[in-house]
Amino acid sequence: MNKLRRSARLVDMTQHLLARPHKLIPLTYFAEQYGAAKSSISEDLSIIKELFETEGIGLLKTVAGAAGGVKYIPQMNKEVARKAINKLKEKLEGPGRLLPGGYLYMADLLGDPEALAEIGKVFASIFAETAADYVMTVETKGIPLAYAAAAYLNVPVVIVRRYSKVTDGSVVSINYVSGSSKRIQTMSLARRSLPENSKVLIIDDFMKAGGTIQGMIDLLAEFKAEVVGVGVLMETSDVEERLVDEYVSLLKMKEMDVRDKEIKLELGNRFV
Repeated sequence: MNKLRRSARLVDMTQHLLARPHKLIPLTYFAEQYGAAKSSISEDLSIIKELFETEGIGLLKTVAGAAGGVKYIPQMNKEVARKAINKLKEKLEGPGRLLPGGYLYMADLLGDPEALAEIGKVFASIFAETAADYVMTVETKGIPLAYAAAAYLNVPVVIVRRYSKVTDGSVVSINYVSGSSKRIQTMSLARRSLPENSKVLIIDDFMKAGGTIQGMIDLLAEFKAEVVGVGVLMETSDVEERLVDEYVSLLKMKEMDVRDKEIKLELGNRFV
């Protein structure tokens, strides 16, 4: 690359860091890329670090030593996250959201890039220190949320299937008890999709009694994987016994009036 003026260099460095969260980038990379001295690169990074922290974009961590460098860690402080989830709460409480049978319509929000980016950053901020190797979810509604969180954590997504496919190759399947219906169901994961002893973050859209999440935890045990966190967008409050104890929820369904098609939500345990 041709030698850039400092203003252009700052823009390019910022873009490079934002596109590679949680990745350690050596200072020598930037120095060679821009034909600049390491001291100049360090000064540039100090400016970017101050901007990131002032604007709530995230943290810029410097690792010293020969193998060191700089790493961008996306962060959304708790108050900013609270405002973002409150905004989502208001949309979900809007008229026409409750469908026949007591189901909540969320497809439009789970397809909205801006809303997904905010939810993903909230989850990534909560679980930033878990050092997760993978984000796991079960098909199908949890998939957009898992990818949103994984994008900020910069790790792959692993999708658990209800029914295995020929294209999955060899799979591991387990039976689990659905927490709400008490029915025996099956979930599967391709063997080659997850190396043994991986650290896995579970993300899902909705949790009642937690049977599906407990099923994923049991499935991960077959891979000798470590569950480093569980995050759900929404949980219900009218559950006698929860199968999962350790989890983070962003929203909680407090009341549901099926006749008038109205629901009342509150913030989840993350904001208590």
